[in-house]
Amino acid sequence: MLRYYFLSIIVLFVIFTSNAQVKTRVVNNQTQSWISLNTTERFTSKWGMVADVHYRANQIFANPNFYFVRAGVNYWLKDNITFTLGYAHMWLAPTTNGLHTFSNENRVYEQAQIVSKIGNVTMLHRIRNEQRWQEKISADTSTHTNKFTDRIRYLASFTIPIVKNSHFPSFVLSDELSMQTGKEVVYNVFDQNRFFVGIKQNINKRLSFDLGYMLVDQEKADGYHYDQNHTFRLFFYYQPDLRKHG
Repeated sequence: MLRYYFLSIIVLFVIFTSNAQVKTRVVNNQTQSWISLNTTERFTSKWGMVADVHYRANQIFANPNFYFVRAGVNYWLKDNITFTLGYAHMWLAPTTNGLHTFSNENRVYEQAQIVSKIGNVTMLHRIRNEQRWQEKISADTSTHTNKFTDRIRYLASFTIPIVKNSHFPSFVLSDELSMQTGKEVVYNVFDQNRFFVGIKQNINKRLSFDLGYMLVDQEKADGYHYDQNHTFRLFFYYQPDLRKHG
């Protein structure tokens, strides 16, 4: 089932990119920095929760790009297969100099995730479906109206140990493709792609972080302007196990 879902995403991406506008692609290159704390708490063998907070800024934490919080309920079908239902909120900063009003974005999301291993390589596959209500801002003021989109994201991540000793970092390579639909989505069905390369380091049994470079290629609403964000990324992961072990 998931195999056909992945295939449909790839086919849609090829179709829409092949029918893109004839206008020349205009790219805005910029540098950003992104830090976050991501937690997964397990209460029973089947149930738990996830929560994360994010801060992304332009250049090296010079000016805010967005603040973001997310939470959800986790269900473990197996130890390596989870389903999540949750809510998220973003405060998105204006991109034009001199403007000050942040745009609020509310999300409801559904997610399926599978973790597996081939040899010593850990593979993570995740599909996330988001329903997003993005606040419209005009003349630096809220219009009290929203743009609705439904976005599908597919992430493939690979963690490869450099040496056998777990105290040493592992190599991480991942890519996430996002596509969206909605009444006001005309030219940018392809939303963005996030490519990451870096290292993962365990601090202790429950806490780790990854550190590296992320290239975010995001298409704007007109279909030919793109933001290409060269991003320094530092994500922390905290995974407490709160189950009662007799």
